[in-house]
Amino acid sequence: MGYNNILVAVDLTEEADEVISAAAALAKEQGAKLSVVSVVKPLSRVYGGLDMAPITSGAVAFEKEALDQATKQLTELSSVYKVNAGDVHVALGHPPTEIRALAESLETDLIVIGTHGRHGLGLLLGSTANAVLHGVPCDVLAVKIHPMNVS
Repeated sequence: MGYNNILVAVDLTEEADEVISAAAALAKEQGAKLSVVSVVKPLSRVYGGLDMAPITSGAVAFEKEALDQATKQLTELSSVYKVNAGDVHVALGHPPTEIRALAESLETDLIVIGTHGRHGLGLLLGSTANAVLHGVPCDVLAVKIHPMNVS
């Protein structure tokens, strides 16, 4: 089975490079187009229990700054893997929902996403990788993220 359009979803943590590297290698092997996405959560999702009305204008400015920073970081990281600027996407919203929507609009046939491989309660509660997996019409490759060695 070959892939033509691969979408790699990262969260811009230190592990993002490992996930993009795996996706880039697969895209090269398959001769596929590689797109990259990161999703910034809106403040209302991060602080869901708080009344956000008093700080709405500040929240909008904060979210815009977060989007700008994410775009800069993702563009720089993606350029290392020769991803075209037009194939770098940053969205604001619920990560699984935004990743699935972008995958559909790009006619993606494979989504690559990192996973820490949590067990027990963490697995039961779900993760972004698990949420993306359910409800997409394409294959999903979960790249096992290896813990960083701290010396």
